[in-house]
Amino acid sequence: MNNDKVYQMSFSKIYPLLVNKALKKGRQKEEVDEIICWLTGYSHDEIDAMTENPITYAAFFENAPNMNPNRKLIKGTVCGIRVEEIEEPLMQEIRYLDKLIDELARGKAMDKILRT
Repeated sequence: MNNDKVYQMSFSKIYPLLVNKALKKGRQKEEVDEIICWLTGYSHDEIDAMTENPITYAAFFENAPNMNPNRKLIKGTVCGIRVEEIEEPLMQEIRYLDKLIDELARGKAMDKILRT
């Protein structure tokens, strides 16, 4: 998929997909929100507001208040690509979130997901 297409997608369209992936595996929306807050520095209220307002997925990450420095500890593959080897910084941030949600859906403990 062309990266520009991903960047122009609306966060309000992607967020329910992330939540549904977790819910299907018996996890909770609150856990998805906790992961997003940990990764980006957004508050729960800010996440809720962005699901109601049009913001692109690119803008969601570009405007993140405090990207967690421990995100660099995230390793592994998403869609067959190693997240630590992605050269484009914005796509790497997006894939970090994908990887964390994958870990949640696979039943990994939150302290492990959040690299604490």
